[in-house]
Amino acid sequence: MKVSMNYLCRNIVSFFREEDGVGVIEIVLILVVLIGLVIIFKKQINELLENVFKQINSKSKEVY
Repeated sequence: MKVSMNYLCRNIVSFFREEDGVGVIEIVLILVVLIGLVIIFKKQINELLENVFKQINSKSKEVY
């Protein structure tokens, strides 16, 4: 399968000119949802991270 360089360049240029990307509003809404989830599950996230770091510390002491 042989693809010409001209065809490839035209497709790359048309891809970057396409305006169907994610807008700023969508990004802001996704960030708001993520921040909300972090606030709601803050306690559980803290407990999980504490347990993970305790295990990392205990396993690293075994190596030394």
